[in-house]
Amino acid sequence: MLSLNDKKSDEQLLVLVKKGKIAAFDVLYLRYSQRLLYFFYRMLNGDKDKAQDFLQETFLRIFKNAHSFNPARRFSTWVYSIAYNLCKNEYRRMSRNILEHRDEIEEIHIQQDRTYEQKLDDQFFVQAVFEQLQQLKPEQKSAFILRFQENLSTLEISEILDCPEGTVKSRLFYVTKKLAKKLYNYYPKN
Repeated sequence: MLSLNDKKSDEQLLVLVKKGKIAAFDVLYLRYSQRLLYFFYRMLNGDKDKAQDFLQETFLRIFKNAHSFNPARRFSTWVYSIAYNLCKNEYRRMSRNILEHRDEIEEIHIQQDRTYEQKLDDQFFVQAVFEQLQQLKPEQKSAFILRFQENLSTLEISEILDCPEGTVKSRLFYVTKKLAKKLYNYYPKN
């Protein structure tokens, strides 16, 4: 039964979830859990435990609110709207929305033939990007992550963030300009 559901669209699977088909919910979980976990990890300042909690809360809300899904929307947009709203609520609860330090640096996958210095430079660059993202306003950070991590269109992002598409484009422009300026020393023009 799970393999049958595997070929269905997300929206078709949600219809089955509404009918109480747990296998359809399992397929949706398999399709989205890793992407959402990474999204939460980035949005929540690298807090793995909190990212895991938010992932579970997202799927709980999907299950509980499957009946309220608007079929005119894409499922992925709806899911990321839920995820973004959870993050937005968390930011409101936090006394500060920027953490000064994080415990772990994300590992990057680098080709074997690169020199130690190049690998180290790449690790420092990834760390610097992550630190700069943490200093952005939540709406800027979320637009950047949804565009460049999740590869969503500006239209999809505007639906998720509930703002005009032009606003998303503006946020992306200023964020990339700001990051380019802050990270210039890693890859200066020759």
